[in-house]
Amino acid sequence: MILENGKIRIRNAAAGDAKILAAWWNDGSVMAHAGFPNGLGITEEEIRVKIGQESDETVRRHIIEYEGRPIGEMNYRNLGERQYEIGIKICDAGMQNRGLGKVILTMFIRGLFEKFGCERIRLDTNLKNTRAQHVYEELGFRKMRTNLNSWKDQLGRDQSSVDYELTSEDFRAFETV
Repeated sequence: MILENGKIRIRNAAAGDAKILAAWWNDGSVMAHAGFPNGLGITEEEIRVKIGQESDETVRRHIIEYEGRPIGEMNYRNLGERQYEIGIKICDAGMQNRGLGKVILTMFIRGLFEKFGCERIRLDTNLKNTRAQHVYEELGFRKMRTNLNSWKDQLGRDQSSVDYELTSEDFRAFETV
């Protein structure tokens, strides 16, 4: 899937993206919110293999570009019955807190609804990530549940998460940066 809106482009990840993905995934400051404050410790080759196993029908990783430069990644997983789970990370710290997340998510969600016939999108986020929760709720996601102390991060610290769900009827698109 390739989606474009002005300076933003979302495209399928390719084997050549393994280097930048490894840099992001092994960076604890990028991965801390996902429970990996020490990074994943994954190799470029392992990432190339993962990307090679992806398909439009099951799981697909995407690269987010701004002005032609990779700034982050997102993915979807087909849960069946027209339901998808998504994730997003703007990995370039200099590109965070600029309102891009809402535009990028709008593009991606619209693509899933229109190109894949998706009817319901799910996601989860760390309970501490209130900024992301605000963005999700602005786009129409409904909070389904809070999971208190439901998992431990890489350092053994208890973490909590929030589960969200969005239907095509509740989707509120955001168009401008």
